[in-house]
Amino acid sequence: MPEGDSVWQAAQHLHAALAGHTLTHADLRVPRFATADLTGRTVLDVTPRGKHLLARIEGGLTLHSHLGMDGAWKIYGPEERWRGGPAHQIRAVLGTAEHTAVGYRLPVLELIRTQDEAQAVGHLGPDLLGPDWDAGEALRRLLADPARPLGEALLDQRNLAGIGNIYKSELCFFARVTPWLPIGELPAPERLVAAAKRLLEANRDRLGRRTTLRERARTPPLYVYGRAGRPCLRCGTPIRHADQGDGSRARPTYWCPRCQSGPTPTHHAS
Repeated sequence: MPEGDSVWQAAQHLHAALAGHTLTHADLRVPRFATADLTGRTVLDVTPRGKHLLARIEGGLTLHSHLGMDGAWKIYGPEERWRGGPAHQIRAVLGTAEHTAVGYRLPVLELIRTQDEAQAVGHLGPDLLGPDWDAGEALRRLLADPARPLGEALLDQRNLAGIGNIYKSELCFFARVTPWLPIGELPAPERLVAAAKRLLEANRDRLGRRTTLRERARTPPLYVYGRAGRPCLRCGTPIRHADQGDGSRARPTYWCPRCQSGPTPTHHAS
């Protein structure tokens, strides 16, 4: 699952390559919009909204996309070979005289009227990296269901937009509680909301994501995520791993059994 900082970076790259330029070629490879002709229109801007991307185009149109689990936008020069994946994975091509943006494996791609953007992203909570950020509203939404496990509440983009699975595990480590703790039992939840914003802001301009404080060559960039069986950087206890959620919504989750208090699954992978 992409993190909000990754989507923010993708929007900046797309905006730099396309905004202010006229489309000389446009190809939307989804049946509903395959006949849409965007050539000759100018790209006005590309804006992130949580984990969504909104490319606004002259004439009151917006190309709305979402990266899903493994989608990506790649930008190429006029003579550069496309290498983001096989041709059958391409969902969109937006070309100007100087750059071509190619969208691979995009589970959501739709052309909508700009005035109707709220229908696509209006359900999202405050955006951690957006101008609409409202810490109080994010906290209110998170605490609306006090029995909900903290990890699930953090991933719900209707509460606050931008947290993915990596930050979920890292934030729970920062709070010293497990992701299965009912959010209503979390001490000082406003501190967790503030920490989430600090982490995403600190990483939106980085090439590599880091949550650990010591930027030394041998210090792992993350405290717990992806480190199952390895020693906790704080206490040395082996990090554990289990899925959180049901079915297709299950996400790999990591925690330190010593540093983090709270409920844990009966069975865990490691």
